[in-house]
Amino acid sequence: MKVTLDNPATAPQPYSPAYSQVARVEHADGSALLFVSGQIAEGETLQEQSRGVFATLEALLAAHGATLADIINIRTYLTDISKLAEYAAVRRELITGTPPTSMTFEVPKLFRPEAMIEIEVVAAVSPRPAA
Repeated sequence: MKVTLDNPATAPQPYSPAYSQVARVEHADGSALLFVSGQIAEGETLQEQSRGVFATLEALLAAHGATLADIINIRTYLTDISKLAEYAAVRRELITGTPPTSMTFEVPKLFRPEAMIEIEVVAAVSPRPAA
């Protein structure tokens, strides 16, 4: 098993150099699990921030050969749980097919005062085809 920590150049960079955005745990057969750190985004509304977070997640996953469809677990942190339906609508639009396992939490605040949502995911990547 090989572990690689990464901040892909093709994705928005983290707000702080104190963490890696992706931990890739690769198995001998070339399959991997991607653990993606919590992501936030700018925007005036929860829907704008949600779309921004999913765009960042999409870029981080793509850098490791995955898509939003490869997400197997999602954890969402909302500062106002009464807006869950707004987030859920964006999520249903962007994550289609069988939904991943999921947990959603209401938190009093996130590390940036303007952030209304933070999302972290785990994705499964299929083995790479033989060259």
